[in-house]
Order: sequence, then C-alpha cells, then structure tokens
Amino acid sequence: MTSIVVFGGTGYAGSAITREALSRGIAVTAVARDTSKLEPAEGLTLAQGDAFDTDFVAEVTKGADVIVVALHAVQADGSELKDAFQPFVDAAAAAGARLGIVGGAGSLLVAEGGPALYDTAEFPDAFKGEAKSHGQVLEALRASDTDVDWFYVSPAAAFGGYNPGERRGTYRTTDDVLLTDADGNSDISGEDFAIAFVDEIASPAHHQARFGVAY
Repeated sequence: MTSIVVFGGTGYAGSAITREALSRGIAVTAVARDTSKLEPAEGLTLAQGDAFDTDFVAEVTKGADVIVVALHAVQADGSELKDAFQPFVDAAAAAGARLGIVGGAGSLLVAEGGPALYDTAEFPDAFKGEAKSHGQVLEALRASDTDVDWFYVSPAAAFGGYNPGERRGTYRTTDDVLLTDADGNSDISGEDFAIAFVDEIASPAHHQARFGVAY
C-alpha cells in the first residue's frame, strides 16, 4: 500500500488531497499543529506537530513513499517556507520518497516568455508576498542538485476556499503557462486539484518538474 505524509493536512489543499488519497486506498499521515479538525478515517494517521521542526519532519516521514508539502509559503509568524524547506528535501532523500509540493499560481507565466502572473498589474498586492515566496521554493528546487524526485503543482489563478467549486472529475495540465478557459477564467475546484495531485502520486509523470492544473 502506498503511504504518504501530508504536511498541512487540515488546510484547504492538504485536506482535499488527504480525502482523495484515502478514497483510493492510500495510507495517509496528516500533519498539522492541531489535528482535532480532522475526522478519524480508515487508513488515516494523525500527527500533531510543527512542520518547521527539523527533527519532527525527519521522524514523521520515516517509511513514507511520498511526502506532500501543502503549507502556506508565509506563516502567521512571518517565517517563510523557502527558508525552512531543506528539511523536507532531506527527509525525502532519507526515506527514498518522492516530494510533492502544493505551489502557487503566481509564478505561472501569463504567456510564453512571461511575465509571471504575480508581475502583472492585475495581481493583488496583498497576495504578492505569499506568491513570490512560493515561487522562490520552486526556483530553489530547480537550482538544486538533489536526486530527490520532486514535483511542484501550481493550481489555477482562482483557487482557494473562497472559490471551492464542485467536483467535475476533469482537469487540464500545463507546464509553466497559466491555463484559462474560453472566457479567460482560470479555475479549479479543491476536489479536482486533489484528483490531479493524487493522480501524479498514483502514476508519476512529472519528475523534478512543475506542472499547472486548471479546467
């Protein structure tokens, strides 16, 4: 049985990935500072702890097939994921696991050759810090010489609890260019993003690469 560890298991993306993985018979260890928000389920193990605690990360990921990082790039205390990301890479290397990252849409290009979405005038200033920090995680992975088989998944531009959408069971993928529909919208529901993410876990197709997901 495939076993995954989801950091941020109570968050919008992390909880959706957890539910989708469990529905496919994948064993999930869901990690969060407060796991009381998660309902018990067959195949689910709860691990309460700090995802930025190096020793905790190393311990909770032992034996995992895939380590999933579904965390905010900027934490409530101002600390940034990009500055604490190496322990996840090290844990994946130690476990011989793949490393899957829930990234942001901001670093996707609006057209071939750019600019990035977060560098356009329309991108809200309030989200630029989070978006650019997520982008720096991707840049660091691309620049590293790690042998870890990582994948980084960018959602559509309008992705989040404010726009949950409905499960369609369909999605399209891209590499670095933002996907939009015929009306210029870039959407994906939480459940369909999770389907795409768990599809990558079940049938690996992207190796040390980013891909985007949208309708």
